[in-house]
Amino acid sequence: MATSVDAVVDLRYPVGQCVMPAVIGHAEIAAAVATIEGLPKAMRAAVAGLSEAQIDTPYREGGWTVRQLAHHVSDSHMNAFIRVRLALTEESPLITGYNEKAWAELADSKGPIEVPLGILEGVHARWVVMLKSLDEAQWKREFRHPERGPSSIAAATLLYQWHSLHHTAHVTELRRREGW
Repeated sequence: MATSVDAVVDLRYPVGQCVMPAVIGHAEIAAAVATIEGLPKAMRAAVAGLSEAQIDTPYREGGWTVRQLAHHVSDSHMNAFIRVRLALTEESPLITGYNEKAWAELADSKGPIEVPLGILEGVHARWVVMLKSLDEAQWKREFRHPERGPSSIAAATLLYQWHSLHHTAHVTELRRREGW
């Protein structure tokens, strides 16, 4: 998947914004699944050794803390896993959106960072088994987002590849900038 990156890194989009290819082929899907499979380990590595104060540091001014970010990624990826399951078992289901900012402010998003890391490990283990089992027709199955419209499972997988890289880079870029 391509990303667009300006000469100066935008702290909101350290890997660039998500740019979906015109055609999603086997190579793009395989790369996306590999990234999704590797996210739990990559996120653990990104936060390894951080103090509680560092975990409670926003990755940019006005942004979430590393702790909130980890909880957001687990929230988002749990939703993605369910959305793919719905697309595989229902005909073009209308999925539910959610208010990410409000979720990041809930009390559980201020809990131990180990909790979302463990969730990512479990959800991704199941999600990757499911993704690796899909045939050509299943990759084309769709769900409908209330604001963004239809998305194939293939396109959603590439989106979550980007999402994995995007949020891991928020942490690694913060560490680089702060010298942690």
